[in-house]
Amino acid sequence: MIAGLDPRELIELALLLIAVGALSGFLAGVFGIGGGAILVPVFYECFRLAGVPLEVRMPLCIGTSLAIIIPTSLAAFRAHYKRGAVDMAILRRWWLPIVLGVGAGSVIARYAPERLFKIVFVMVAWSAAARLLLARETWKLGDDVPKGFLMRVYGFFVGLLSTLMGVGGGLFANLLMTFYGRPIHQAVATSSAIAVLISIPGAIGYVYAGWPAAARFPDVAALQLPFTLGYVSLIGALLVMPTTLITAPLGVRAAHAMSKRTLEMAFGAYMFIVGSRFAISLL
Repeated sequence: MIAGLDPRELIELALLLIAVGALSGFLAGVFGIGGGAILVPVFYECFRLAGVPLEVRMPLCIGTSLAIIIPTSLAAFRAHYKRGAVDMAILRRWWLPIVLGVGAGSVIARYAPERLFKIVFVMVAWSAAARLLLARETWKLGDDVPKGFLMRVYGFFVGLLSTLMGVGGGLFANLLMTFYGRPIHQAVATSSAIAVLISIPGAIGYVYAGWPAAARFPDVAALQLPFTLGYVSLIGALLVMPTTLITAPLGVRAAHAMSKRTLEMAFGAYMFIVGSRFAISLL
């Protein structure tokens, strides 16, 4: 038995994670979300099978997702940047508030109950789905993104909520930019860069937040070194990362080949399905 699983179960999980890595990398390129919205639900099931206790399962999923998002979002950002689709002005305004929000989210992750993570995930995912599936041109907060204090507040909450959800920030940045009249393709491209800003300090924060977990559950092999570092599963990250790097540029090509409305509908449907999975577990 390794990490609470027999060899056959380990092989099945490994193949599942490799396949999921390919899908999450592709979606990271298409939607600029870092791939976390698909990684988190899959990791949740994998860690359940590995016997990870419920109270630490969700933060372990999110921390591992953030670690994987680092190379994935970098690959997607480079591909979008080459196409000239990234709004660098927004990145310059947001980088510091986002990093501060990530820090706050990492502290909350150390003390918050597991149920809070699911509630945040469902609320934001369903809100995003409603906005994108039912969108009208009149549904916006302004003609362009704000440039003052409000924009910095937005950046802080993008970092905070993304760290609690493990989705890399693309979901919130997409919503904000489209609510202020920015094209969905530009929102997706800029969000891939924001995922880089969030994933690096976010993953480090979850290593810190989960450091006591191994001592609290000494009998759970999946929470001990060399399998896990804090709230980051090293095995999960190593299995998923290679395929995400291969498929992320392919997702970028697909995104730029889609029409505006097609991309919005695809993203909205995706977030509704992912949010529903956690809504069911809450009930």
